[in-house]
Order: sequence, then structure tokens, then C-alpha cells
Amino acid sequence: MANYTKKKGMLIDVQPLRTKSEVHEILEALGMSKEFGLRNQLLFKLGISTGLRCGDLVALKVEQLKGKSSFKIREGKTQKERTVYLNNLMADIADYIETLPSDVEYLFPSRKGNGHITTTQAYRIITKAGEMIGNASVGTHTMRKTFGYTYYQATKDVATLMEIFNHSSQKTTMRYLGLTDESIENSLKKISFF
Repeated sequence: MANYTKKKGMLIDVQPLRTKSEVHEILEALGMSKEFGLRNQLLFKLGISTGLRCGDLVALKVEQLKGKSSFKIREGKTQKERTVYLNNLMADIADYIETLPSDVEYLFPSRKGNGHITTTQAYRIITKAGEMIGNASVGTHTMRKTFGYTYYQATKDVATLMEIFNHSSQKTTMRYLGLTDESIENSLKKISFF
């Protein structure tokens, strides 16, 4: 998935983070904001752990997640219902919720009014962290792609991943994650022609 950057006007190809060290670098960069570091890190952790689209992430409500190991969501783009599992993030979510005022409705509240941060603001946060670590292929879709890439590398189960992403074919899922080119390159490396 390609996006145009506002500053440079050039097309960028948003990619997944393929190593744990890349993930840790982004999380460290996201945490550098004294006021919003915890929020920014949780947004990214939720994104790479659930595969939800940015629009669905920013619209999450405190009550959907508070004290829960899973919840159901109707995805904004597809309108399909999905169960999201939070087991490995429950402590992070609880710690973050403790920092919020008790009357806040949204997990990622906006400073302007009673709504949540916008997808544009989330994009700014994540691309700035990408710039800080020298990675120009980072955007909000990096979270979803990182989830998919990590899931696929751990399970090699493209059929289930296709279902999670609501893609129409396994080929679409492989291309979405950049796995088609990677697998072709890796398979060619293994062949000796003479």
C-alpha cells in the first residue's frame, strides 16, 4: 500500500517491520514524547498485536478494553464482526488507563473536544517515529502489516491470516505483506543452475 508524503510529495511503499529490533526501535522512538509517549506506544502495540486498521484503533473506547482479555469489534471498513484478543497487552492497557482521567470515553482521547485522535494524527505520530529511526517506509498501515508479517512468519498459515484481514484471496494477502517478492528471492537463492 503506497502513500504520498506531504513534505516530499513522493510515493512511499509502507512496509511491515520485519524484525523485533525494528519494532523495539519504533517503540523507543514513540516513547520519547514526555506527555504522550505511553499513549503512542500503546497505539502501536495494539496495532501490531491485533492487526486492526488505524481507524478502528483510534476509535476504541476505554470500556471495550478495560479488564478484558478479548472483545468484539465491527470493523469500520468491512463492517464484519471480529473477536480481538488482548492477553499479552492487558498489563500495558491497565497501566495506560490508570493515567487517563476517569471521565474519558476513548482510549486515545483528543485534546480537542470529547472525541478521539484522528487517523491523520496517528499517521503523524508513527511517521515521525519512523523518521527518527531512519525508516521512511513506516506509516499507520505498518502496524497492520507488521501483525500480518509476524503472524505469517510464526505460523505459515496464510489461510487464517486471509480470514483475519478479510482478504478475498491468499495471493492478495501474500502481496499485501510483501511476501511474494521475498519468497521468490529466497527460493531463487536456494537454486544452483550450474
